[in-house]
Amino acid sequence: MPTLFDHIAVAAETLHDGAAAVEAALGVPLDPGGAHALMGTHNRLLALGPGAYLEVIAIDPAAAAPVHPRWFDLDRFAGPARPQCWIARADDLDRALAVAPPGTGRPLEFARGDLRWRMAVPEDGRLPFDNRFPALIEWQGTGHAADRLPPRGCALERLVLIHPDAPALRAALGALMADARIVIEPGETPGMVAEIATPHGVRRLE
Repeated sequence: MPTLFDHIAVAAETLHDGAAAVEAALGVPLDPGGAHALMGTHNRLLALGPGAYLEVIAIDPAAAAPVHPRWFDLDRFAGPARPQCWIARADDLDRALAVAPPGTGRPLEFARGDLRWRMAVPEDGRLPFDNRFPALIEWQGTGHAADRLPPRGCALERLVLIHPDAPALRAALGALMADARIVIEPGETPGMVAEIATPHGVRRLE
């Protein structure tokens, strides 16, 4: 029941500012995304190769506030746009959750256009290990967001996860996936660095 890297969520206080920051950092344009009515958020997207992408996500000021905490810990987010969470794809979400750490979340159903997916959302919006453990997603049917995006010549080189309890995070993640691009390093303050190959060379988001 292995999982695969699916996408990175770059959080921002506003979608406009977040998209501008990522476009400036990577030197490529982002593509339109959509809104998530259940969470009161909206996003812009960037292909990172087959089956993978990056999203810039922010609270949608035009949407009604949800009755529950938003995903990706967005209710507590502040400051410049930066990688906030990452998402791993499971063929069987329920089985993946059975071996994931407590607090990874409960499955919710989502839809945008003809895309359908199930995703585990923590009750308080915050993922284990200070959001360094991935959110878990199961795409329904054959549709995947990355398949709808134009290629921009970008790909994930490394995703560096920084956490004070790196061994525990490594053990928890090892029960679900093995991907040489996912690197776990110790550090006093939790963090995340995405190293992305672009037409202009490798760029960093942190």
